[in-house]
Amino acid sequence: MKTLKTIVAVCFLVLTMNSTAQNDKHKELMADADKAKTTLIQKDAGLETYFANASGYVIFPNVGKGGLIIGGASGNGILYENGTAQGMANLKKLNIGLQAGGQAIIEVIFFETDEALSRFKEGKFEFSAEASAVIADEGASKDVNYNDGVMVFALPKAGLMADASVGGQKFGYKPFAQ
Repeated sequence: MKTLKTIVAVCFLVLTMNSTAQNDKHKELMADADKAKTTLIQKDAGLETYFANASGYVIFPNVGKGGLIIGGASGNGILYENGTAQGMANLKKLNIGLQAGGQAIIEVIFFETDEALSRFKEGKFEFSAEASAVIADEGASKDVNYNDGVMVFALPKAGLMADASVGGQKFGYKPFAQ
């Protein structure tokens, strides 16, 4: 009986530690997303309007990409709905073509409508090879319009990449436990 109690106590401790670690991971990513949002608005103050008026947005504070002929990118982010964090998102990209180098970027995807946001949350959302992000820079947001309820901005953080490749981005979403 004492062994059973010990096993139960150890299992509880392990489960509690995993839960805390996962929550800490979420908190760290949310802090990084907040910093990325501040950085984007500092770079182009017009983005503040999109953050305030979008049905939702997802911020990927650190997307790493690289390649030499075959390339890829990945990153984790936070999905916000009406300004409130709702869950974790991930981005994966695989492409082929003329490319060389590596780069880290901030990427934010704005959803103009609840329908566009729902497509993302339901996993029915991906970018085709033709989709492109607007580079966040002073005044860049002035002349940009939503395309099919979605708008993407990117801000290079570090590195250099020459890229003329074809590929697409796929996304995943997992809501926070309520």
